[in-house]
Amino acid sequence: MRRSDLVQHKEREKGAVSRTTQIVFGERQHLLRVLDSLEGTDLPIARAQQERRMLEELIHARTRELNQINTAWDEKIGLVLSSDAKPEMLEKLVKQAPEEDFYLLRLISEHPRANSKTLGKLAKHQYGAIRENVARHPNADAPTLTWLSKDRSQPLWYLVAFNPNTPIPLQRRLRDRLKRLGEVQASR
Repeated sequence: MRRSDLVQHKEREKGAVSRTTQIVFGERQHLLRVLDSLEGTDLPIARAQQERRMLEELIHARTRELNQINTAWDEKIGLVLSSDAKPEMLEKLVKQAPEEDFYLLRLISEHPRANSKTLGKLAKHQYGAIRENVARHPNADAPTLTWLSKDRSQPLWYLVAFNPNTPIPLQRRLRDRLKRLGEVQASR
């Protein structure tokens, strides 16, 4: 899990922190690794069984939490990871996914079969990693890339500058900006 996965949310200002699928899935993966490591230890049988039960309960709790965020979450992840994933199915999953399903939406934003319409919708998501994936995606269209180049929440323009689908005049302006930044850095 990247440090950027702990995204600042509007809820945080009010004191509540939203648990996204990115975070819950990461926790579940860690618990599964701990369970795997327990299997190879030389613990007394009673203690090993107790710890196994506790870990399994925590893993099931994380799975329930993922399914509360987005019903049948593991199945949807499986669909996205499938080599048979169709652009229409990815588009449908984006439309149905709740905003806090960062993990599913991030996977779709980097999927090679995501179409420009799907990427256009994902370009407006609050999670920076999703917008970054869209900015570098080969299927992102010119209007989406132009919009992303203006995103003030993070400097996506440098990713847009090197996307081959970026309109040439915009590419030139963004690359000139990059060159000027490089010159300023070199003169320091």
